[in-house]
Amino acid sequence: MSIRPDGTMLAALYGELVVHPWRDPLVASSDAYSLFVARSSAMGWLTEAEENAVGGLWGMNDAGYDPASASASRSRPARVAWFQVSLTGAVPDGRPLPVQAFLSCADDVVARIGTAHLRAVQLLLPVQSLDAPVGASSRAGAVMTLLQDAGWFADGDPRLRVRVRVTLDGGQDPSVRSAAPGILRWVRELDQDVFWCDAVSVTDDDDLVLEPAVIDEVWLGPAHHRVTFHGTLAEWSLDALGWLAAFLADASSRHGVDTPLMLTAGRFAEPDP
Repeated sequence: MSIRPDGTMLAALYGELVVHPWRDPLVASSDAYSLFVARSSAMGWLTEAEENAVGGLWGMNDAGYDPASASASRSRPARVAWFQVSLTGAVPDGRPLPVQAFLSCADDVVARIGTAHLRAVQLLLPVQSLDAPVGASSRAGAVMTLLQDAGWFADGDPRLRVRVRVTLDGGQDPSVRSAAPGILRWVRELDQDVFWCDAVSVTDDDDLVLEPAVIDEVWLGPAHHRVTFHGTLAEWSLDALGWLAAFLADASSRHGVDTPLMLTAGRFAEPDP
């Protein structure tokens, strides 16, 4: 590929959002952008917007939220919140993409704004920021970190497990399709209790297709080359989805993908709220 996108990471949340009745929309410091900056700064994840700034994981780009939309449907839920950041440098050796921290911050912000019923999540994953050749030993540490982090979900309530479909879209880059069988084998081989994968499909029949929430130049779009993983997630939460996204990003990098991927996750047979 002649284009090398930057390390943009985006989360778009779909479903319904009922804003807390006490919120005042005229208070500028309580908008999604300001809340995300404040929360990620408090957690040590924000790189300050100043020359030669050090520390943190990302710099803030933009954010926004919308209340529940009357035009939403079960087949095409409404986007209720979104957050966009830029990674400040390549991901260090031995570390996965910081998607779990990113979604944790987004989750805290949404909870401050209102009550959300999450139906789908779309994530732009800058896999190229992992910057590891196929089979690189430097990625071994990232796997160990992910498996260690998976212990957070150990001994969870089995009743919280949910059937999901997770689509990875490479846009105009077809590498994710050729990597899919290897990713599936790798996911099944590792001893973890967060995501149990049954099958992978390279057809579009079962995809949950949402309009990408970023411009094509950021991720080699438009959408075109998709693979969908079917399986069971330990729980339907942004916490678990963040872990899974980092896990699949690392697996994709290991199997030759070095361009951004758009991940779309949705659950099967969701009851009406």
